[in-house]
Amino acid sequence: MHVVLLERVEKLGQMGDVVTVKPGFARNFLLPMGKALRATKANLARFEAERAQLEARNLELKAEAEAVADKLNGEAYVVIRSASDSGALYGSVSTRDVADCATEAGFSVARSQVVLNKPIKELGLHEVRIILHPEVDATVTVNVARSQEEAELQASGKSIQELRAEEDAEADFDIAELFDDIGAAANDDDDLDPRGASDDEGPIVDGDSQAEEQPQV
Repeated sequence: MHVVLLERVEKLGQMGDVVTVKPGFARNFLLPMGKALRATKANLARFEAERAQLEARNLELKAEAEAVADKLNGEAYVVIRSASDSGALYGSVSTRDVADCATEAGFSVARSQVVLNKPIKELGLHEVRIILHPEVDATVTVNVARSQEEAELQASGKSIQELRAEEDAEADFDIAELFDDIGAAANDDDDLDPRGASDDEGPIVDGDSQAEEQPQV
């Protein structure tokens, strides 16, 4: 299907371009979203007649989007999720989750504006693009963690693998320390006389030796 674009569409073309697209893409996205018109003679004439107004409106919206992008770009949002020890989420973080975070922070962002190249299914820091205008976007960081404390550690630059390694090292250290304490206690026991006698009591002679030393009558 041939359509004329009413605004820039990423990977497709600029305003005023006549492009060929799949009918489903046109009917389900471009036409209902007001991004294009069927490239008929009447619509092409209509576009040329309204081109100046469309370009002026586009510049106005672009300026507004750039102002929002200046504030939104670089923002970081914490999303708490359950996950395995390896960092795999029990579920995923969706475009709606990201849009909700931005909206709660005071920005008007719809889920359709959030771009995820792949589903977020692991703990860690994830960069996410938000399309504010066909020519303007911002990048935010989504910090997915199991707790606020873990999120703060990740924000400081530590990955979930590094955190796990530190936890394992601490556990190994505690176990080694425990065995050292047990070994020291065993050595202390070995230093004591097995019969519990002190050095002042003199040598201990067993009963058989005493019997042999008694004079015979």
